[in-house]
Amino acid sequence: MSNSLAGKIVWITGASSGIGEAVAKSFARRGARLVLSARREAELERVRETLVNAQQHLILPLDLADSGAMPAAVQAVRERFGGLDILVHNGGISQRSRVADTDLAVDRRIMEVNFFGTVALTKEVLPWFREQGEGRFVVITSLVGELPTPLRSAYSASKHALHGFFESLGAEEYDNGLRVTLVMPGFVRTQVSVNALTADGSAQGSMDDAQLSAMPAEECAERLLKAVQQGRDQVIIAGREKAGVYLKRWSPPLYRRLIRKMKVT
Repeated sequence: MSNSLAGKIVWITGASSGIGEAVAKSFARRGARLVLSARREAELERVRETLVNAQQHLILPLDLADSGAMPAAVQAVRERFGGLDILVHNGGISQRSRVADTDLAVDRRIMEVNFFGTVALTKEVLPWFREQGEGRFVVITSLVGELPTPLRSAYSASKHALHGFFESLGAEEYDNGLRVTLVMPGFVRTQVSVNALTADGSAQGSMDDAQLSAMPAEECAERLLKAVQQGRDQVIIAGREKAGVYLKRWSPPLYRRLIRKMKVT
């Protein structure tokens, strides 16, 4: 696949805000034609109007919790563009609650959206990529996919699951021209903590302190696009919290002691 993004067809889930919105703007500036998906059509319209060449981009509302909607969504993209170069899996929901307090329905909701919805869309796109002989899945997981922390048990589990699934997929389909880029952001200044599910399934409604001073979504997006253009298999996009990856690798007992006491919101 060429490093140039001009003319590429890029489908972004979770495109109505945060990292997804910033990624859409970065791709559009480089000449890509986009499919913008999320649940909120009005917000997708707002994002599209901010993009370069706004009318070239397709708005395609999609609820990741509705796996049955995936075949029709993929067909709509095929009819509009005829091809697809990159699918950016960004849609998802976070969590802020202790295991002991969390209703099982919340765990199921998080896994349904973050993991099963992503897998369902991937399985619909996969034959298309194989038919083309190329295609890239860009999977925006989280640093907690490597570094589980308190208050994010189901969220962390969903990100671990994505790592396992897409590492396997990448190995299986490499010779068919498919590529996977796993993106692990740390703290990024978005509304993810505001919308995070609490123990009873309601939204937290407030922003974590760690996010107030976190990396801007626009910086995260630019670093993501650089990794895609370089053909990277995996990239960590984070501030000093990135050091936790190396601490866990070289001194697991110390990492576990620190994470028990560390402020993670």
